[in-house]
Amino acid sequence: MKTILRIGLVLLLIGAVGGYMGYKWIFEPNTNISEPYELYIKSQSSYQELQDQLVTDSVLVNRWSFEQVSKLMKYGPDQIPTGRYVIEPNWSNKQIISALRAGRQSPIKLTISTARTVEDIAGVVSNQIEPDSTEIMGLFQDASLLDEYGFKPETIISMIIPDTYEMYWNTDAKGFFSKMKSEYDKYWSKHTEQLESLDMTQAEISTLASIVQSESNTKSEKPAIAGVYLNRLEQGIKLQADPCVVFGLGDFTIRRVLKRHLAIDTPYNTYLHEGLPPGPICMPSKSSIEAVLNAEQHDYLFFCAKPGYNSGHAFAEDNRQHERNAAVYHKWLNQERILR
Repeated sequence: MKTILRIGLVLLLIGAVGGYMGYKWIFEPNTNISEPYELYIKSQSSYQELQDQLVTDSVLVNRWSFEQVSKLMKYGPDQIPTGRYVIEPNWSNKQIISALRAGRQSPIKLTISTARTVEDIAGVVSNQIEPDSTEIMGLFQDASLLDEYGFKPETIISMIIPDTYEMYWNTDAKGFFSKMKSEYDKYWSKHTEQLESLDMTQAEISTLASIVQSESNTKSEKPAIAGVYLNRLEQGIKLQADPCVVFGLGDFTIRRVLKRHLAIDTPYNTYLHEGLPPGPICMPSKSSIEAVLNAEQHDYLFFCAKPGYNSGHAFAEDNRQHERNAAVYHKWLNQERILR
């Protein structure tokens, strides 16, 4: 009888210890971090790779207990949702696994600044979400998709409005495009009256905004420059925008546009062709777009950079005054040995 009691007590003790250890593995903290840890689970990642990453980055205190609780909670090889997850300090195995198993991602803030080409945009975006730049570029070059969205290869860059957007890290390339189109429509819905008053399409405004942006980094000056170009468009005068010539040549090292550059015929040479070029010459910022939407009303038809670096522009109503302004600026360029 005593033997049976002893065995019973031993079994009870083992059960109690096992229960305590089980409780400890499930509910007590199992992280070795002092600040939130960002875990990125890529498409096709395996459960083994996930564990290895947590161990390599010293996130887990006890890998074995994590494995046991994963089995208990049925989180394993066939259930690894991709995405970006934030693991907090003092999280238990249950908290970690619950978040991963349920796919409770933490969104990212994707920031897109102004860029010159869609290749630049693809590179910037691919550094912030899972799809690589090749996948994103594939959509920029997909004629049927562009047509569906109402763009052409020359104008698609205008669909991307520079800003910071919240989205999930594992958003695919098509999802990114869809998000940008939605944000584009949302942005332009706020400017319907201005669009009507200018009698220009969104693509045309973005194209002009890209030229304004390429001419000046000074926000306060942009509406005046936009006014010059709108005056020239209204009067049927060629835009004669140097940044368009440079874009058409594809040589962005050019700092001084010369006569030989102006003689090369490209669709973007606004010295040879009237009106706007086929599309934006960069991705314009909101301030540049809004400079066109709120362009200054004046009689200027010309402007020329002033001597100095980032010294602003001198405006003129007639060619005679413009030539005088240009002569002063060209003298300074020569003095600075800026010859090309």
